[in-house]
Formats: sequence, structure tokens, C-alpha cells
Amino acid sequence: MSTLRVDTVMTTELVTVGPDDTLGEVREVFDTHRFHHLLVVEHFKVVGVISDRDLLKHLSPFVGKLSERAQDAFTLQRKVHQVMSRNVVTIRADTDIAQATRLMLDHGVSCLPVLDERQHPIGVVTWRDLLKAVAHCGLDPLCRLPNSAA
Repeated sequence: MSTLRVDTVMTTELVTVGPDDTLGEVREVFDTHRFHHLLVVEHFKVVGVISDRDLLKHLSPFVGKLSERAQDAFTLQRKVHQVMSRNVVTIRADTDIAQATRLMLDHGVSCLPVLDERQHPIGVVTWRDLLKAVAHCGLDPLCRLPNSAA
């Protein structure tokens, strides 16, 4: 029986950051793109994930405000490796979405980097992607999503 696979729902437009990039740079990426997660990549390998929530948690709430002080602005200079999630759970593109969902729930994560056979990132699947698939297809294994890769 055919099942809906990760490659039919994953985002393939990857924007990555490096572990030595600053939180200021990450903030610019989040402001420019409509992502909630960024893969942290070093030498073509995923070494971490940083979410918009991680960013907000580690930036001063006074950045960009009239009451901003030097120590508030300094939070923009912190490095990605200081705040990223390091225990990354990854998945392959040919994995079915039920297994992807179980992995997210079992590990308490909201995204899974999708890796190729060389362990290089080729996409990312988020809980939103999985929820959209279920909302559109229900449990129909033959369903194809609009704009799907497969």
C-alpha cells in the first residue's frame, strides 16, 4: 500500500545559518523569510536547529526600543552555537508522514531536517507541514498535495 511520504510535504527551499553566525543575522533571516526553523549547517552537515522561539528567548526584549541599552544590543552578537538545539532528530525523504509524526512526538521536536544518503540537508518537515497534509488528504494514501515534490 502506498503512503504519503515526507518528500510530498517537506519544504525544499532551504536557508541555513552557520554556528558562528550571530543572532542578529538570524533575526534578519527570520524577518526576510517566513520560516520558523533554520538548520545550522557546517561542512554540509546539520549540526543544529534554531527556531524563532529560541531567538526570542535569547534576545533582550528591549532591542530596537527607545529603552535599549548596550547590554540589550549585545544580545544580537551572541553566536548561533550558543543557543541552537544540538540534539537534532533527522529523517529521510522516503519516510512516511506517520513515522515522521511519531518521531516529532517521541522526541518533542517541531521540525525534522530531511537528509539525503550523504547526510546532507535537502529539506525540512515541520508539524505545520504534517498538519496541512492531514487536513488536505485525511488518511488517503493516494492523495497528492498541491505543489508536492513527488
